[in-house]
Amino acid sequence: MKRLFVFINLIKDSLDTITRGSKGYHLWMGFLTFVMLVGMYCYGIQLDQGLSATGMNDSVSWGLYISNFTFLVGVAAAAVILVMPTYVLKDIDFKRAVLIGEGLAVAALVMCLAFVIADMGGPSVLWHMIPVIGVFNFPDSMLTWDVIALNGYLFINISIPFYILFRHYQGKEAKSSVYIPGALLSVFWAVGIHLVTAFLYQGLQSRPFWNNALLGPRFLASAFAAGPALIILVLAVIRAYTPFSIEDKTIKKISLVVTVAAQINLIMLVSELFKEFYAPTHHSESAYYLFFGLGEKKALLPWIWTAISMNVIATLLLTFHKLRNNFRVLFFACTILFLAIWIEKGFGLIVPGFIPGSYGKISEYTPSGIEIGVTLGIWALGAFIFTILSKTAIQIEIGALRYKKQK
Repeated sequence: MKRLFVFINLIKDSLDTITRGSKGYHLWMGFLTFVMLVGMYCYGIQLDQGLSATGMNDSVSWGLYISNFTFLVGVAAAAVILVMPTYVLKDIDFKRAVLIGEGLAVAALVMCLAFVIADMGGPSVLWHMIPVIGVFNFPDSMLTWDVIALNGYLFINISIPFYILFRHYQGKEAKSSVYIPGALLSVFWAVGIHLVTAFLYQGLQSRPFWNNALLGPRFLASAFAAGPALIILVLAVIRAYTPFSIEDKTIKKISLVVTVAAQINLIMLVSELFKEFYAPTHHSESAYYLFFGLGEKKALLPWIWTAISMNVIATLLLTFHKLRNNFRVLFFACTILFLAIWIEKGFGLIVPGFIPGSYGKISEYTPSGIEIGVTLGIWALGAFIFTILSKTAIQIEIGALRYKKQK
């Protein structure tokens, strides 16, 4: 009963915290709310008109929604980069950043599920995804495993930080015997959610572009590059605009992880290009379309070559020690690396898999304004959730938010 009372007080105090702030904070939250409303309006049009309101068609049935879903699974998995050294290896340099990373994972997972809902056409068909009630095709369907993995990882990333923050809110230390088993589980689960997502594509025999043994490992490499890159940018903003201190050495350690992952990602890209173009077969047409175009069909060329250029530039900047330790250069490199991997794992992965179509037809895909509006709304939702979670966590961690015992 006492814990319930403390929990209710935590909710009240959290609501009070997130509704107060500077003018800049309120402008930020107002902007996100406006973008979410625009997204809801666009989604309403999609519900009325069906998926015909999007740029998808019979030939290209996955587009902007699934592209963002795939990318955000990697962002969510990247939280393990902070969880492992903090909870398992007891590295105090990561301790101040780990809760922020887990909050980012929660926001990313919520966005993942939102993109799946948007891509399914509407919430009325979601019952198919519910175990026992729906047509789940367990254990044969890889989508089944993906749903289980994502929801399980979401539960882990909510429960562990909540327990730690709940204890700190009461002025107590969190018991390692309670959260360490969950932290260890999250390490393996983080790898699992991205591998299972890769297996979704690899398991489709009619899409040779995705039938690549390197797809899973490359998913992990790009995730551990883009995810920590975003964490670095978020930590930079937090330490600039909040009293929550993040030391330089913490950011430098994370940047080293980003550097190694980015280098591995590039090596795997070169390996894939060699496999596709050194001894091409008719299965290489998707790759040809992506990198060189097929006839007059060249819609993805500007996207993929921009992504590869930014990827190479960012990796080179991060590779040199002096450049990486210059925070202006580091933040620039992390920004373009994040955008490059977003393009590469989005348009560069999903769309080419459907081109050419089953009968050799090339049907190019361009996202509609409705798709873009819904996508921006979901990203705003994720930013809104992360802002709320991080603001509350920061106030608890700096000691500004504490449970006041009733006299």
